[in-house]
Amino acid sequence: MLEGTLRVPLGAKGIVLFAHGSGSGRFSPRNQFVAAVLQKAGLGTLLIDLLEEEEADDREKVFDIELLAGRLQSAADWLRQEDATSELRLGLFGASTGAAAAVVAAARRPEAVGAVVSRGGRPDLAMDELTEVTAPTLLIVGGRDEVVLQLNRDALGFLRCPKKLVLIPGATHLFPEPGALEEVARLAKGWFCDHLGD
Repeated sequence: MLEGTLRVPLGAKGIVLFAHGSGSGRFSPRNQFVAAVLQKAGLGTLLIDLLEEEEADDREKVFDIELLAGRLQSAADWLRQEDATSELRLGLFGASTGAAAAVVAAARRPEAVGAVVSRGGRPDLAMDELTEVTAPTLLIVGGRDEVVLQLNRDALGFLRCPKKLVLIPGATHLFPEPGALEEVARLAKGWFCDHLGD
């Protein structure tokens, strides 16, 4: 049983499913901020807890990409069955390990996923699936998040879909710097509106 928060604005042109990273969940202030920006742009959002409370401290489960991807796929299936969201194109927004889960879900259900955005993500943890992703994929990385930046550059080379890597100058892994998260939200909004709209 996954818990989540679904918001669908009137006349929504798409729905974005959020996959949080390690040590996070549906109440992540960063993901809630991005979700609010997407909602104002006419996109629905579903923020879920990929791990149950007692699982969240288990490092093996936090990095179990197969488990996280399976739960993300279950949430995507649920959205396709709900009246309010069944007709909406699906986007995936992943942070940290959640980005790897989003990559796997997009690779395994290419017909269901219209776009992917990764924020400070670890798509390298899904390296075997990267070549199978067909959905346009945006990788957003902080310019000072050097290790993750290199991992994203490596992952970018494996993607065969429309793709882009964007650096936020001066930003670190969680984008706490002034204006950094706002820029992440702006980029994500543009990507999803471009690829999930009619």
